[in-house]
Amino acid sequence: MDLDPLILSRIQFAFTISFHILFPSFTVGLACWIALLEALWVGTGKGIYRSLSEFWTRIFALSFGLGVVSGIVMSYQFGTNWSRWSDTVGNVLGPLIQYEVVTAFFLEAAFLGILLFGRDRVPRGIHLMAACLVALGTLLSSFWILSANSWMHTPAGFEIRDGRYFVTDWWQVVFNPSFPYRLAHMVTAMFLTTSFVVAGISAFYLLKRRHFDHARLGLGMALALITVLAPLQIFLGDEHGLNTLEHQPAKIAAMEGNWEGGPRAPLVLFAIPDVEAETNRLEIGIPALSSLILTHDFNGSVPGLKQFPADERPDPRIVFWTFRLMVGIGFVMLTVAAVHLGLRFRGRLYSSGWFHRILVGCMPIGFVAILAGWFTTEIGRQPWVVYGHLRTADAVTPSLTTEAALVSLVSFVVAYTIIYGAGTYYLIRLLRAGPALVHDARPPPEAQSPKRPLSAADPSIEAAE
Repeated sequence: MDLDPLILSRIQFAFTISFHILFPSFTVGLACWIALLEALWVGTGKGIYRSLSEFWTRIFALSFGLGVVSGIVMSYQFGTNWSRWSDTVGNVLGPLIQYEVVTAFFLEAAFLGILLFGRDRVPRGIHLMAACLVALGTLLSSFWILSANSWMHTPAGFEIRDGRYFVTDWWQVVFNPSFPYRLAHMVTAMFLTTSFVVAGISAFYLLKRRHFDHARLGLGMALALITVLAPLQIFLGDEHGLNTLEHQPAKIAAMEGNWEGGPRAPLVLFAIPDVEAETNRLEIGIPALSSLILTHDFNGSVPGLKQFPADERPDPRIVFWTFRLMVGIGFVMLTVAAVHLGLRFRGRLYSSGWFHRILVGCMPIGFVAILAGWFTTEIGRQPWVVYGHLRTADAVTPSLTTEAALVSLVSFVVAYTIIYGAGTYYLIRLLRAGPALVHDARPPPEAQSPKRPLSAADPSIEAAE
């Protein structure tokens, strides 16, 4: 592989985006979890909800800050490494990214201060409102960023004049054909990622016999959400796949490892794609199952890579495996949901140490699935940066040299290792420390002393005298 500016810029962007996506993947769901805990605290006065909210708010603040740093770096790369792309599509994607800053980032940044420092300084209702607006900001950020990225996969509502893209219909740009499917799929993945982290940390506390009440509450709520979202995510993934089949058939062919295409296509479980020979080595497949999944018909016809010109095919050697990794993790999540239901109905959810160890081991699987999914969709879009219109090779900065690209890549690797190594270390320390003690806003009735009339024999009166 020649280390030219194009491949180095792609590696650098893949490196920085992979770091960045880890933080929104966690904070979007976590912000909503904090808002729910704040609502329960305001509604019930039970200190355990406040204690959990304060604990996870500290985790959110650190993760949010690390995500902001990596996001700023990515925006600079649009000018330094991808200036042709910026110049060509700036009229379309520039406003979308600006909308994210104005409607989402400013909202998060403004009310995060109240969420972090307004406890006991503002009324509870205002503090709850701040938590809800921070959560809304994270969701709006996902909306705009996924809209911009989806447009590059399924561009719509534009025209090209003098080599530049101009908007003809903003509704078509924002709600382009793949956007609703990708938004639903990604947001659900974010909530699953957060749920597995909360469940894993709660299970860790149960194994260590610490913060027992917090751990029971966190484990029960996280697993309940996983049980709902895991099967829903498989359904949403299928819908997203059908949409991709309609708009990006070459990507589907690469994901399936299918070279020939046609009816009764097998579902390839294992293979080593050989690009030069245009075939698979050591292939193991189930006949006709790919046709059934993609067309809901055993005799349905599916695309093959050979149906597309060689210079317009995505490389299946990575896409084939990242897609299977993502799907495999999805079924692991479904299995966890099923086991959770069995243990809950048997009353053994909080005493099954073996299951708690599995949950601790499953903490990172949401992040791995999201990274695998993004690698699948972005590499599967190649060789296009705007699908069917602008090639990735034509989007790189013309004046960028190999030496400059290599120096910036190495610099990012070193800087990220130091910054995110320190951030991860501190994050682990916060998680190990756990939540603070519980202080209820008002004691339950049974804990209150019964009222009785005062008398001269009352020791409190005697003490006062």
